[in-house]
Amino acid sequence: MANTAITLKENYIKNIAPALQKDLNIKNVSAVPKIKVVKLNVGLGAFLAGKKDYSEVLENIAAITGQRPVVTKARKAISNFKIRENMPIGVSVTLRGKKMYDFINKLVNITLPRVRDFRGLTTRSFDGRGNFTMGLKETTVFPEINPENMDRVHGIEITIVTTAKDNESGIKLLTALGFPFKETKANKSKN
Repeated sequence: MANTAITLKENYIKNIAPALQKDLNIKNVSAVPKIKVVKLNVGLGAFLAGKKDYSEVLENIAAITGQRPVVTKARKAISNFKIRENMPIGVSVTLRGKKMYDFINKLVNITLPRVRDFRGLTTRSFDGRGNFTMGLKETTVFPEINPENMDRVHGIEITIVTTAKDNESGIKLLTALGFPFKETKANKSKN
């Protein structure tokens, strides 16, 4: 049987990019905003305070992304935070290409609907240059994570880096990709 399901990337190329080009009044299709990378970060502060083993975080992030995470280490010692030089302080993954589009599809269609008391994403999480950062308090909302096997629940920060020049273009791009943003008062008055 032939695979008739359309991927997010194919949908972007065939439907979303031409619609954004008209909506944003862009002449060149190459100038239409698109997603460059998706970055996932987890801080290890809570894990390092009690015990030194953070292998559970590495396994969880690898299961969520399908890619081995990189452990980020402290560049210098900070005595007030009990951090020594070269001490592991975080876990990071950068997704590109097919894995990036698969992760965004899973995030929008499976993970965000599983978040408890979810009322939409806020548009205030844009950085002014079209990039969007969101945080999840629990990684247990991802279908790959079994909460019964976790010793300690941890959060995750997800940053979506786009080629958009401003927040308005970034909001339109992510809305077209299916991100559920809250209705703001400015949006309600326009409609």
